[in-house]
Amino acid sequence: MAIEQQQRQFLPNLCSTHSVLVVVVIAQLLALVTTLTAALYSDFSFERLAVSSLFIQWVALTSAALLCGLRPTINKLPLGWASLVVVMVVVIDAFCFSLMAGQVLDWMASEVLMDRRVWVREALISAAIAAIIGGVVMRYFFVQEQLRQKDEAELQSRIQALQSRIRPHFLFNSMNIIASLISVDPEAAEQAVEDLARLFRASLGETGSMVTLEQELSLVHRYIRIEQLRMGDRLRVEWDIRVDPEKVTIPQLTLQPLVENALYHGIQPLAAGGLLKIAVWQEDGRVRILVSNPKPPGNSDHQGNRMALENIRLRLAALHGSGASVEVTPATEHYDVLLTYPLKKGD
Repeated sequence: MAIEQQQRQFLPNLCSTHSVLVVVVIAQLLALVTTLTAALYSDFSFERLAVSSLFIQWVALTSAALLCGLRPTINKLPLGWASLVVVMVVVIDAFCFSLMAGQVLDWMASEVLMDRRVWVREALISAAIAAIIGGVVMRYFFVQEQLRQKDEAELQSRIQALQSRIRPHFLFNSMNIIASLISVDPEAAEQAVEDLARLFRASLGETGSMVTLEQELSLVHRYIRIEQLRMGDRLRVEWDIRVDPEKVTIPQLTLQPLVENALYHGIQPLAAGGLLKIAVWQEDGRVRILVSNPKPPGNSDHQGNRMALENIRLRLAALHGSGASVEVTPATEHYDVLLTYPLKKGD
């Protein structure tokens, strides 16, 4: 699934344990503030605090429950309408429960404690307070969503730049190799053309698309096969795949840029070449992918290498949040890159 096609999460999941705790704490703070404000005009009363807490907590939790049920629908609406719906749900809930509270108090006292018009006025005041608080909260969510969309747009452009980036030297070298093979080994030349076409198709494909690990490894195989035509025995590859690649997904063009950097910055500068290691395994419900290459003496990180790693880090973070990581270990003789991200339920 492309990143831009993922469902917009304007309204957070208010049914989660963390969200419920936040709602309860904020509601209790609001009850305390209203009670302390009333204490400016009369003595502080724990009874008033208890009643305010009960009322505000009930309105907050029932509103959260309603919004949790309506969340899939609300997140499909435009931002303005989504904000209005959320505020209206909170306002209607506060108004209805305020009227209900008056009825319950009258019933418990077995007498009419307050004129019905007063109860309606109190309910309208409660609804107005709920509208103000709801509007402030929705304004916060609105700004957060605008910032998220801005960050996502910037991420999309960087991902597209990464996917469209094929080094000119690789293209020219590949074409020269194909031209030299046509008369000597037509089948190898045809295979190289097919591999190159597949790489171009992937680089120009849908931004952020998810593929199986098998598809991504196939792309890496094609890239390595082209480079081996040029580097010959200087390029040696060791594979260690300990997962079912058909059942694991990964953003397209995640491994290929790492392998390209490993060859370009690690193996190509060495006269004797070197060994490229690619390992994939599962540990603690997480996928771990290691790309290791020899490190030439005195070699420093290349700017292109850092750009590719940063883009991959952003892509994984956009999909998995803090559960994903990209760790670089530049040892004396080897340069290791370890990708880690959680397995999805379907993987």
